[in-house]
Amino acid sequence: MRICDILKQEKIISSMKSRDKNEIINELINIFKDDERVVNIESMRDAVHEREKIMSTGVGKGFAIPHAKTNSVNDIVAAFGKIDEPIDFQALDGQPVNLVFLLVGKENLVGPHIKLLSRISRMMNKEEFRESLLKAQTAEEMYNLFENEEKQYFELT
Repeated sequence: MRICDILKQEKIISSMKSRDKNEIINELINIFKDDERVVNIESMRDAVHEREKIMSTGVGKGFAIPHAKTNSVNDIVAAFGKIDEPIDFQALDGQPVNLVFLLVGKENLVGPHIKLLSRISRMMNKEEFRESLLKAQTAEEMYNLFENEEKQYFELT
């Protein structure tokens, strides 16, 4: 499964205005308000926030990947956002975050969920890719960056 199979342009926020971690997560989840893949948006929200309580998903280098597995979705869903002013996300490296990738998968889709988390992490570890996302002004530009970056991975299963 490719990232661009689940991340759609309309699920990208190019200029997030929220000012704290919980608001950022909620802003991304709210994108799925009328999405047929979401069975219960409040249960989905609870699952992501509960996972975040276990340990911050601010993985470092200005990037966070809030995620959860829950039966409140019937597939894997994703959203991405760029925060105008970096915020404290309690990241592992102590640095503020300005790029956030939300990934929520159905409970029984553990394998694809883990592969996607790994692929997203590898992509976001590339400084050049992060810098390109930060410079991008629109959701379309950001989506194209993900699509082009993903073409460099050959084991897309």
